[in-house]
Amino acid sequence: MTQLESYITEHKDRFLEDLKGWLRIPSISTLPEHTGDVHQAAAYAVDQLKAVGFERAELISTAGHPLVYGEWLQAPGKPTILVYGHYDVQPVDPIELWTTPPFEPTVRNENIYARGAADDKGQVMLIFKALEALMNVEGKLPVNVKVLIEGEEEAGGESIEHYIRTTPEPLKCDAAFICDTHVPSKEIPALIYGLRGIIYTEVEVYGAQQDLHSGTYGGIAPNPLHALAIIISRLKDADGHIHIPGLYEKLNKPTHAEKSFWQHDPLHMNEALREEMGVAQLSGELEYPPLERISARPTLEVHGISGGFIGEGAKTVIPAVAKAKISMRLPAEFKPDEIFALFEQAVKELAPSDVTVKVTNLHSGEGVLVSPDTLPMKAAAAALTEVYGKEPVFLREGGSIPIAALFNEILQVPVVLMGFGLPDDNLHAPNEKYSLSQFYNGIRTVTRFLQKMAL
Repeated sequence: MTQLESYITEHKDRFLEDLKGWLRIPSISTLPEHTGDVHQAAAYAVDQLKAVGFERAELISTAGHPLVYGEWLQAPGKPTILVYGHYDVQPVDPIELWTTPPFEPTVRNENIYARGAADDKGQVMLIFKALEALMNVEGKLPVNVKVLIEGEEEAGGESIEHYIRTTPEPLKCDAAFICDTHVPSKEIPALIYGLRGIIYTEVEVYGAQQDLHSGTYGGIAPNPLHALAIIISRLKDADGHIHIPGLYEKLNKPTHAEKSFWQHDPLHMNEALREEMGVAQLSGELEYPPLERISARPTLEVHGISGGFIGEGAKTVIPAVAKAKISMRLPAEFKPDEIFALFEQAVKELAPSDVTVKVTNLHSGEGVLVSPDTLPMKAAAAALTEVYGKEPVFLREGGSIPIAALFNEILQVPVVLMGFGLPDDNLHAPNEKYSLSQFYNGIRTVTRFLQKMAL
């Protein structure tokens, strides 16, 4: 490890420059005008794998954005690890809230600021650099490694799901490794054993056949914006309870150990959450601990509403159409298709009778629960303990990584969810950042993890 540490220290500036080069590419997968940038970011990842010394590194064409595949299989008798990540990023709006341009990576206060810094280019790049360090110091990798990186994680992940379901044979492995999660702080390492699933929907409400003058028609015309507000207020009340019949009946009871951890909050995460958000109090179902609400309870959130006139000045119009983007985060035992059916039915039943409603499932993914007792999880825990000097905590995370459930379902292998993001990294928000100390400690941890997987 001394030689590996020397290599990492000696090349840390170049590692950072390679990350900056990737971050400069605006690979926003949801915006068609960035299709070329997305392809460029994929090619950048292929070049990184070739530089590591992978015997195979290539783009795989899909109906959407390309996949990046690479493999190094020169460790006979050793396990095969499948590494997953994504190179696409979220849109940057509102751009005026960024301190520095989102695609001009900037280092300040020992953080690198750019869209994709933490989600997920920084986390994938640290794996590339761990592989490079092992190859250059030891002349080989301790285990066989396959890499599969997608460009549609922020856009639903349809292409990678199709590829895995139709072409599972090349992806055979002994364990999957996903570096797209976070830790409570720089001092407290963590492994994630649970992720929520998701449904992301669009609710469209229709009234008259065209926009109407509110003086001429006000009082008799259906107002889709008002109807939408009624629907949303009836779906979830002021106390955070979701009013979708049949929803809570599908929820499993947590273990005693989980309930105790959430209730006692030994890491003081509740206080940290308030500070990170800058709020006086936390919202939601007060009868459940905050840590349970953000990791093991279903949620319903409104992400945007459109319709009518929103420009400067006044225009007394009753809109013909109103739309809302609404998502639900789902505990692992929930099946997204079943929950969408319940959601759609509830929306239509709660809508006023003078409007018509259309509900579309834009994308969805299942949650996952993994056992902390698998050999790969134990190897990851031992690696984190060596680097951070303390044993990791095991956490459920409220976010969704549908690929984890897919690996579990199709490949039927243990999944290691070991990331190095921090709670204040501003994922999906302006001024996204990634801690440089986490970046370098991540490289150190991954080298140890792969070595321990070979034992």
